[in-house]
Amino acid sequence: MITVRKVDKDTVLADRMLDFVKHFSWLEVKEHAVHQIRNWEFEDWETPFVAVYDGHIIGMCTIMKTDYYPLPEIYPWISTIFVSEEYRGHRISGKLIDYANEYAKKIGFMKTYIPTEFIGLYEKYGYHYLKNIVNYGNDIDRLYIKEIE
Repeated sequence: MITVRKVDKDTVLADRMLDFVKHFSWLEVKEHAVHQIRNWEFEDWETPFVAVYDGHIIGMCTIMKTDYYPLPEIYPWISTIFVSEEYRGHRISGKLIDYANEYAKKIGFMKTYIPTEFIGLYEKYGYHYLKNIVNYGNDIDRLYIKEIE
């Protein structure tokens, strides 16, 4: 059974998540994510979540005030969504996103945003395309939004 858990600072689970990120294959994000976790750059309600199967972390995501975009008026972002390759295709991203949305609703948010370059990935989790956005690297991504029920 796959469970999703919120990760708290200075816990064994936080150490395990850092190790997971150090070894994941998303090279464009790895260095930043390691730095973010190692220095615990989560403020206020920001936090990471992990998916755990058979005692092993198999996926993660974060909920953040800001992401890789100069758009301070848009938040919360569900970000750094990653599932280990051998566990893809089992809707683990959806479990992480659902958990993050439940958390967001519990702390008072009525919608969340996900940036991506992909089409068709987040629509199946209830997100819809809002607009194109430019990231700090001057690349164009798609911004998706979901109203939390």
